Amino acid sequence: MSTRRPIESWLTDMDGVLIHEGTPIPGADAFIKGLKESGKPFLVLTNNSIYTPRDLHARLTRMGLDVPVENIWTSALATAKFLDDQRPGGTAYVIGEAGLTTALHDVGYILTDTDPDYVVLGETRTYSFEALTKAIRLINNGARFIGTNPDETGPSPEGVLPATGSVAALITKATGKDPYFVGKPNPLMMRAGLNAIGAHSETSAMIGDRMDTDVLAGLESGMTTFLVLTGLTRPADIDRHPFRPSRVVNSIADLVSEI
Repeated sequence: MSTRRPIESWLTDMDGVLIHEGTPIPGADAFIKGLKESGKPFLVLTNNSIYTPRDLHARLTRMGLDVPVENIWTSALATAKFLDDQRPGGTAYVIGEAGLTTALHDVGYILTDTDPDYVVLGETRTYSFEALTKAIRLINNGARFIGTNPDETGPSPEGVLPATGSVAALITKATGKDPYFVGKPNPLMMRAGLNAIGAHSETSAMIGDRMDTDVLAGLESGMTTFLVLTGLTRPADIDRHPFRPSRVVNSIADLVSEI
């Protein structure tokens, strides 16, 4: 394997890497503290589009993890950035929560159910049949279909929850139209995040707990990839994929000394 340049900036997933079901994973606080003291650019990423960076900052602070708002990058922010680049000042019909609607408002988008440029599907805990029906009809009438992320399920203390990818499949079945997913594993989310902190892929690392999103996104963006085993992926799962992470570690605690 070719020798990579030293790691100058870090991207890390949140759920399964830094926190698990509302509690910090041992070593997460030391890792964040080390990053801040090092002065190296870093981002905490999440494919979940429910919360704004301010919401996530407050939630992480309550858990004892002090991640500045400007170091949080969500699929909602990446989606808003993508739409602003593609069609500045456009219109969208949105199914999602404050994280997504706020991000779109902040780039100057108008949210409407009258002939929108886009139907944007994000995460929510209250998908309504009425909203899904409206989305299907708007897409059938020519609105372009965007999804914040392709995750089919998400975690909860009671077990898995259906996520954006599952609901998008319902809309696709009804319309025959596939969405364009902006979030991981789309390298677009990673590249936009790297640009936001002025980092370069060849000197950046991605830490994640999922092979199919985190590791794949990091790999396709040209970054060093670390897989931690504190989330969804078990050691036996790794070889089922046609690609491998740069390194596998037990947890984020093993990477504190790498900063």
